[in-house]
This record gives sequence, C-alpha cells and structure tokens, in this order.
Amino acid sequence: MNLLLAEVAQATRRLADAGVPSPRNDAEELAAFVHGVKRGELHTVKDADFDARYWEAIARREAREPLQHITGRAYFRYLELQVGPGVFVPRPETESVVGWAIDAVRAMDVVEPLIVDLCAGSGAIGLAMAQEVPRSRVHAVELSEDALVWTRKNAAGSRVTVHQGDALAALPELNGQVDLVISNPPYIPLTEWEYVAPEARDHDPELALFSGEDGLDTIRGLERTAHRLLRPGGVVVVEHADTQGGQVPWIFNEEAGWADAADHPDLNNRPRFATARKALP
Repeated sequence: MNLLLAEVAQATRRLADAGVPSPRNDAEELAAFVHGVKRGELHTVKDADFDARYWEAIARREAREPLQHITGRAYFRYLELQVGPGVFVPRPETESVVGWAIDAVRAMDVVEPLIVDLCAGSGAIGLAMAQEVPRSRVHAVELSEDALVWTRKNAAGSRVTVHQGDALAALPELNGQVDLVISNPPYIPLTEWEYVAPEARDHDPELALFSGEDGLDTIRGLERTAHRLLRPGGVVVVEHADTQGGQVPWIFNEEAGWADAADHPDLNNRPRFATARKALP
C-alpha cells in the first residue's frame, strides 16, 4: 500500500467518526481531487508526491462542509457541474425524477419540445433535459442572484436559456405553449429544520430548502404556474420529500384542471416526485 492509500484509510475513519454518510467515497474523492488523478488511480501516486493539503480538505469535510463545495464540482446524470456557496447541490435522488421526465418528453409527438425548469439552482435539471432530449428548447428560471451565478456558469454554451425571476410568475410569454414543466422546489417544512443534515442546513441556501409550515407552499404555487404555462396535455413533474408522497398528487386535482396525477418512487423505492397532465378542454 502506498502512502496515499494509507492516508485515505485513516481519513475514512475520521470522516466516519464525524458522521459523514459516505466516508470511504468522500475520502477517495478528496484524495483524487487534491492529487489531480481519478479515484481508480490513487495507487499510482508516488509517496514523494503526497500533498499535505489532503488533510486540509479532510478537515473541511469532517466539519460537514459539502464534498461538492470543497471540490467545486457535482456530478448529475451525464453532467459535471460547477457548484459552491449560494447554490443548492444537486442530489442523486433527483436523477430518477429527470429520467422520468426525459422518457415522458421522448414519448410526446413533438419535434422540438418546449421545457421549463423552475427553481433551477445549478441548472442540473434543465441541462440534463437539453443534453438528453437533443431538439428540446429549455428555459431555466431561478430567483436567487447568488444561485444564478452558478446557473449561468453551467449553462454557458448550452441550449438552455436562463432567466432570473420568481418561479410563480415566470415566463408569461410562454403561457399555454410548454410541453413539460419540471421543478425541484423547496419542500422542507420549517418545523423540520433541526433534523436536516448539516451539509444542507448549514450550506445550502434556505431559499432552496424550506417552504412553509408543511413544506408545500411553493408546490401549491407551482401548480398554478404549471397550469398556466402548459399546453393542454402537457405534463408537470415536481420533486417532493419522501414523507409527502400522499399529499402532493392531491394538489394537482381534477377540479384544478389536471388529469392522471400520480406519485413515483426513487431508486430507494421512497415516494419522490409527483406528475400530472393538464386536462384537455
């Protein structure tokens, strides 16, 4: 075993003792980041090339600073995104949400589907949609100026059009034209603040996390926005907490002009997102 792998083993123990959910993964990711190699190449780093800055990075992760803030990058489906303070770090759970949406758009008989990503954050959702549905036209809406710095960095050179604005009043010029509206909005109840993981509670922007006493305030507003934007037969996809599985589809009810409202599980088989179709006239 070379020096770096021995240090990674020690770092893994330190991160585990600090309560980091994935200590081995994070110890290896930071080792690869600091030494400029891939995770599978850690054994090739010569002992003389060991960089003591590795332990600075481990100390930051031990204090529960997000791994992605330390490395400045986050991976989402087939994307590598730039992230940092001021923007929500995309989570693996959202990948299944986007996968469902991509399949839904591909199934539509539309040559150039029009897609809107509300509460865009890093731009992960909109960029993945644009990448995997090649002829789509994608608009991403984000309110926070701090988050928009990262949205625009990641969207530079892509086919995603970025807008600053309130998701609940966004893009009136597209009313009745959109094929799919997708959102990973804030959905944590204010009463759950103390139970949120330190990585999110202390580092993700509050605007991207919390939404009223039951966590559903923003989703209630998005229901009306999506109905306004979508063409008849268009689809809305909204991520929510696994504890909200029975509640969100009811927001997209028939009386409000929706059909086929349903919940869907994530890869861990927990309720993760709701979908509905705008009713035909």
